[in-house]
Amino acid sequence: MTSKHKIAVIGLGIMGRRLLTSLQAHEAFEPVALWDPSEDACNKARSEAPEVPISASAEEAIAAGDVIYLACPPVPRKSYALTAAAAGKAVFLEKPLGIDIVESRDLVLRLEQAMVPAAVNFTQAAGRALSEVQRASKAGEMGELKGVDIVVTYPAWPRAWQVDADWLRFRAEGGFTREVISHFLFFSERVIGPTTLVAAQPSYPADAELCETHVLARLENAHGVPVTILGSVGGAQPDRQEVTIKGALRSYRISEFYQLWSSEGETFAEVLQRPADPRRDSLQRQLNELDNCLRREPHLLATPQEALSVQEKIEGILFDKTG
Repeated sequence: MTSKHKIAVIGLGIMGRRLLTSLQAHEAFEPVALWDPSEDACNKARSEAPEVPISASAEEAIAAGDVIYLACPPVPRKSYALTAAAAGKAVFLEKPLGIDIVESRDLVLRLEQAMVPAAVNFTQAAGRALSEVQRASKAGEMGELKGVDIVVTYPAWPRAWQVDADWLRFRAEGGFTREVISHFLFFSERVIGPTTLVAAQPSYPADAELCETHVLARLENAHGVPVTILGSVGGAQPDRQEVTIKGALRSYRISEFYQLWSSEGETFAEVLQRPADPRRDSLQRQLNELDNCLRREPHLLATPQEALSVQEKIEGILFDKTG
């Protein structure tokens, strides 16, 4: 077997630690350095992976790895990514790519110029649901594509398991549109192609520091196929996260990121067997594709350019930049 990819993890919140656990279980990767500015986050990571050293700084962690996984909040990602790329190291970034479109365009350009492997962690990219919908669409089984509906509703934001990531509740970097709807917009563009934002209406609380509570938006691809988005927070309800790809002959609905349902006009029926551990299955599939990316082989992960396309639409929705 070829040597393992030595990977450093910067950002040890819930996403960083989840991927760290999967990295330890994957034969192609060896975590070699961890770093987070929070002592509490470092302590949690140390308890879960005591054999992996905690670095004294982000720069020290970057120096230790051949691959740098950036699970930190969006704003510092560009600086860390460019530091890594300048040293010839591959980068794997959490989404969103960023929050400032001009800065992210510059990041994508400079990553391309550095010619290092780079990808963004949209977790559905390597999933069976996306692969099956793409296959069915290309085979003509869905008929003419009629549109995409994205519905995301929560009783509260951040969700209970996210509360440690306090930045998620603030308008500056957080919000469910960036964190969740971006996944489904990525999924949509993989199926129907790039889209243009046509209309958007975000709603915010009275506290100007806090993130959105509701969004309505419409996008269209080059052929006028619409993507409609409804997102809201509040009320006694379970979480709802779904995207429906509508075809004239058959439609598919993806619920909770990985459940795939199909309809030919009647009730939706589930068409893929659920994995025993959906999160582990998803992350291991992503790491399989990251291994391909690092070996410069074809892979399914989101490219920085795809992530930029999503970011441009998401920021347009949040700040009502339509047209």
